[in-house]
Amino acid sequence: MTDEVDPDEIAAALLASVSLLVRRVRQVPVEGGLTMPERQALSRLDRGGPATSSELAREAQITAQAMGATLSALQARGLVERRPDPGDGRRVILTVTDAGLQELRIKRNARTELLAGALAGTFTAAELEQLAAVAPLLERLAQNI
Repeated sequence: MTDEVDPDEIAAALLASVSLLVRRVRQVPVEGGLTMPERQALSRLDRGGPATSSELAREAQITAQAMGATLSALQARGLVERRPDPGDGRRVILTVTDAGLQELRIKRNARTELLAGALAGTFTAAELEQLAAVAPLLERLAQNI
């Protein structure tokens, strides 16, 4: 018997479990919440800073028309702002507003509460320590993909 660790088996197990976790967490309902495309656009603007509609569409791998509809809905709710690009007046740059950041915080807090409740209710102290140790490793894995 060998003690070798098979990276393919670990990759398959991680992908399955992390995918399930992400799907379940994304399903957390938040009153007046954002649609998935709206959340993705706001999150990208929050993390990556101002961007054009075409940049956002390209990153999300959706059509410019679909992103335009998403951004129009966000703008109508005061969650994003459109401003002329200072370097090229023909382009429009989008930024997330304070209200948009608040919507993201609400959604993130609901997700955190969901996870914390699941952790507190079903995991032992030793298991919680293991999960705490794994979190930075998962982050590093994500950064190396």
